[in-house]
Amino acid sequence: MRFLVTLLALLIIGLACKKERDLSDNTSDASSKVTYPERPLQAEPPPEIPQYVQQYSRTIAGRFLLPDGYTRNPILENSYASYLRNLKLKADKSKVELYNGQLKSNQDIHAAVIDLPIGNKDLHQCADAIMRLRAEYLWREEKYDDIHFNFTNGFTVAYTEWMRGRRMVVKGNKTYWDDTDNPSNTYEDFWEYMELIFMYAGTLSLSKELKSVPILEMQIGDIFILGGSPGHAVVVVDIATNDKGEKIFMLAQSYMPAQEMHVLKNLNEEISPWYSLTDNDEIMTPEWTFTKNQLMRFRS
Repeated sequence: MRFLVTLLALLIIGLACKKERDLSDNTSDASSKVTYPERPLQAEPPPEIPQYVQQYSRTIAGRFLLPDGYTRNPILENSYASYLRNLKLKADKSKVELYNGQLKSNQDIHAAVIDLPIGNKDLHQCADAIMRLRAEYLWREEKYDDIHFNFTNGFTVAYTEWMRGRRMVVKGNKTYWDDTDNPSNTYEDFWEYMELIFMYAGTLSLSKELKSVPILEMQIGDIFILGGSPGHAVVVVDIATNDKGEKIFMLAQSYMPAQEMHVLKNLNEEISPWYSLTDNDEIMTPEWTFTKNQLMRFRS
């Protein structure tokens, strides 16, 4: 009898344990079906994303964060500096495309691709991209009188003449206006004008139109440029300063063959894509090295 009582007690305990496990399993199943709210976007990029890049933003000012202690320099609303700082970017990790749709051979030097079409001709290269940015800003602001560039032979080509329907005739090294079209100011007309500038201007002619700027007076829109063949030019698209007055800056470029503009990485400092003004006389970019006395600015 004592044996039967003991056996019965063990069976009851076993059933109770099985029931407890069943309840535990059911509770677990129910918990797995709970709908949790979506996780908010991370305040800081995950480890595989560079420290100063916010991948979700589509502007220069939003995409690139600041090192500790720095604040972006104040700028005027609707200024050229504001236009550059807020240039629209393609999605993070986008590749740089050439004018013909092929990819740039070196895809390891850019931090972002600027979202502006460049046409389908091999024209939109380094100085051309900088002239295009300046002209595009002025055209959008309807400051047409300020849109003018010099050909390599020194001939000044004003967009206001183009608006009147006049077109350039180029014969050898001689250039002159001819009344061959109707007055117009569409974006298509503007782009046709810019492609003419791209064809007959370059780093040499652009460098002669600019004025030199002391490196410590750098502003957004300034240009590091070496005129010649070969020559190269990059543009400052953002600047920040800390409490000590130390500046960091960001650069963008196009290159050869004609290609989309892109924000450059800094391959030499951990604050990439920011660059700092060090005691070194050189500004080393991934595809060109400039000296500090090669900083220049548009005159108007």
